[in-house]
Amino acid sequence: MGKKKRIVLALGGNALGNNLPEQMQAVKTTAKAIVDLLEENCEVIIVHGNGPQVGMINNAMGALTREDPSHPNTPLSVCVAMSQAYIGYDLQNALREEMEIRGIENIPVTTMITQMRVDANSPAFKTPTKPIGHFMTKEEADNAAEKYGYDMIEDSGRGYRRVVASPKPVEIIELRAIRSLVDDGQLVIACGGGGIPVISKGKYLKGASAVIDKDFAACLLAQELNADCLIILTAVEKVAVNFGKPNQAWIDHMSVSEAKKYIGEDQFAPGSMLPKVEAAIQFVESKDGREAIITLLEKAREGIKGDTGTHIRK
Repeated sequence: MGKKKRIVLALGGNALGNNLPEQMQAVKTTAKAIVDLLEENCEVIIVHGNGPQVGMINNAMGALTREDPSHPNTPLSVCVAMSQAYIGYDLQNALREEMEIRGIENIPVTTMITQMRVDANSPAFKTPTKPIGHFMTKEEADNAAEKYGYDMIEDSGRGYRRVVASPKPVEIIELRAIRSLVDDGQLVIACGGGGIPVISKGKYLKGASAVIDKDFAACLLAQELNADCLIILTAVEKVAVNFGKPNQAWIDHMSVSEAKKYIGEDQFAPGSMLPKVEAAIQFVESKDGREAIITLLEKAREGIKGDTGTHIRK
């Protein structure tokens, strides 16, 4: 069958649902799309988002602290670790089941609880922008700011929310372990939610109040594992220019220079398509011959065959 193509797959939020029952159902569909790639002779490493899940955990742990003050406030980094474990648990089971249904053997599935080092001096820490957690009154927000040092903002007239930084990932702490598992032929789930954000304090790694974009985490992992392709799965089949306008146009192929031109024209929405295109550019530019694909979860197989999706190359 020839050499397997090594792919890092970045799963969007639609791949996991918004709550526990939805997730248990969603991962079955997600597993089908991933196993499709295995049948196309691909070696797959999975990175997933965790927005709804880490929010749910953060809210639950915050409620516990408010109900019983003897329970200390749970750091965001710990909430991310919890989300990695329980999302990995559901994904592992769904993947194992789907492989058994298709008669695929000898591919163990492993979730690696992954820390991601970020730069403590990143400008992102000076201007936190990512809202997390539940809505609060002005009084509750002021109390949280004073008691825990949270940065709080008023959110569109709906109340006050905590905001945290979103720095770029710098180093995958468990990289050697991940690489060893991948080289052993295992299907690895890693860097969940962008990774557990940590900063270096000498020999100690300290959890950071931050959220790392999972597309940039997947990009870094793909580079470090010398992947052939980075596939970013999202809610649309292809990238578009003039999105939502009468002159909207879908893009099949895009060079790095074309992608940068479109970014300069503000064609891609911040917090939505923009980071996906930026991560794709970063991966493609990192080494000759690398390709990034942006497409729907259900179209991953067609995407890797070149039949759909937006393909980004040098």
